[in-house]
Amino acid sequence: MIKVSGLIKDYGTIRAVDNVSFDVAKGSVFAFLGPNGAGKTTLIKMLTTILRPTGGTMRVNGHDPVDDPDEVRRTFGIVFQDPSHDEQLTAYENMDLHGVLYAVPSVERKRKIRELLEFVDLWGRQGDIVKNFSGGMKRRLEIARALLHEPRVLFLDEPTLGLDPQTRHHMWAYIKGLNKDKGVTIFFTTHYMDEAERIAHDVAVIDHGKIVARGAPVDIIKQTGSSSLEDAFIALTGHDIREEEGTTSDRVRLKRAFWRRR
Repeated sequence: MIKVSGLIKDYGTIRAVDNVSFDVAKGSVFAFLGPNGAGKTTLIKMLTTILRPTGGTMRVNGHDPVDDPDEVRRTFGIVFQDPSHDEQLTAYENMDLHGVLYAVPSVERKRKIRELLEFVDLWGRQGDIVKNFSGGMKRRLEIARALLHEPRVLFLDEPTLGLDPQTRHHMWAYIKGLNKDKGVTIFFTTHYMDEAERIAHDVAVIDHGKIVARGAPVDIIKQTGSSSLEDAFIALTGHDIREEEGTTSDRVRLKRAFWRRR
C-alpha cells in the first residue's frame, strides 16, 4: 500500500530524512516510531503531499504524492497530532465541511456522516458545538471525519496524545476494528511504546533521519535483547532527551490544496 525508496528531505544543510526505504503492506497496521526530531512528521508530510522530497521516490496506493497529489489525497485520511477541527462548528458541520472538500455527493455524505458518528458514539451529540467536547470526543470526531471519504490508508500522528487510559483503549478498539472489518491500512506514530507493541503488525524505528530497526515488535525486542518494545526503543535511540519537532498548520494547507483543485 505504501512504498518508500531512498527518500531524502533536506532543509538547507540539515538532512531531516536520510535515504529512507520501507514498504507497508496492504491491510496492515504499521507503527513508525522515533524520538522527537527524528524525522517522523517530516516523512508523513511528504507521504501526504504537504512537503516535496529532496530525493527518492514514494507511492501511496500506487500513486506518486509529487506527480499525482490529488489522487493520493483521495486515497488517505489523516488525524494530525494537533487538533484540526473548527471548534465553533457542530460535530455534524465539521463532518459536512470535510465531505464538501472531498466532493462526497450530498445524499451519500449525509448517510456516511450518520454512519460514522454512530460508529464513534457521537451521533447523539451531532448538533453540539465541538468546543464543548472532551478531548476523547474530539479525537473520535477527527477519526470519523478522516474516514468520511472512505480512504484506503489512515495516517495517525500520535492519535492518543494526552488521552486518559480508558479513552486510549476505546480509540484503539475503533481503529483495530477499522483495520479488521474494512481492511483500512493504518500508519501511525506514537510515543506510547505499549500501544505499538500491542497493536502494530510491523514497526520501523527512525533516528536522526535514518531507519535503525525494522520488523515485528517481538523481533525488534529480541534483536536488542530487551524485555519490551520501550526498552528496545531506548536501546536503539539512546537516553538523551530530544527537542520536539516544529508544528505547522498542515490541515489548513491540505484544505487550501483542495479548494484550489475545486
